[in-house]
Amino acid sequence: MSKKVLIIEDNNDIRENVVEILELAGYEVTDANNGKTGVELALKNPPDIILCDIMMPELDGYGVLYMLNKNPEISAIPFIFLTAKAERIDFRKGMEMGADDYLTKPFDDMDLLNAIESRLKKQEVQKNFYSKSLDRLNNLIGKNDGLAELKKIIQERKVRLFKKNQVIYYDGDKGNGLYLVTGGKIKTIKLAEDGRELMTGIYGADEYLGVNAMLSNEVYTDTATALEDSTLCLIPKDQLEQLLHLYPEVAREFIKLLANDIRDKEDQLM
Repeated sequence: MSKKVLIIEDNNDIRENVVEILELAGYEVTDANNGKTGVELALKNPPDIILCDIMMPELDGYGVLYMLNKNPEISAIPFIFLTAKAERIDFRKGMEMGADDYLTKPFDDMDLLNAIESRLKKQEVQKNFYSKSLDRLNNLIGKNDGLAELKKIIQERKVRLFKKNQVIYYDGDKGNGLYLVTGGKIKTIKLAEDGRELMTGIYGADEYLGVNAMLSNEVYTDTATALEDSTLCLIPKDQLEQLLHLYPEVAREFIKLLANDIRDKEDQLM
């Protein structure tokens, strides 16, 4: 069965070219020439993946992503931005909002097809993914209600791809949740006063990033960067706080588990 692609792009030449390439590659393609129409099409007939331009009149790409994220049924659809911009702030804003990848214009046919194929494969992995961390919590948590809520959060999260050397968050950024590494390796560093980089940790699959920021409700105190192409899941802070508030037993065991991870990292640093 052909995968369905929605392309939202106000430039007619680019949109028509993308449609032609994808149809030749065997995809079922729907297109929209503005953000408002794109959102309506996504709601009416959810695609398997969405390509969306950033700079559009009325409703831009960020607005499209915001509107889609408000609907649980389509918020997990892989979302790729098409942009002529390459500034860091644009990449960070998009990733923080939940975008999965970027294609910088102009891009060639293979860049387009590889990006789509990669994201669709990641989505299949995500559907079957249950981390070892959840298994560890299964052994610790006694209340079924709390565990069911935690499982729901894990199942609904979106796996995000971070390419080699891409920054996940910067020292001083506000902590917006807890990152779980599902593949690859991440390093965290602090800058010394003399400009030297001091590595504070290396994280692999099934390890958490941002534990201190979440527990202390403060900003990140180091910078996290992908050592290689990596995948991470962000468990939103508000969902975690609600879960920990409603289920004290879950809160105690979850914090205990994270505290053990912190102690392990301290031992490694020593």
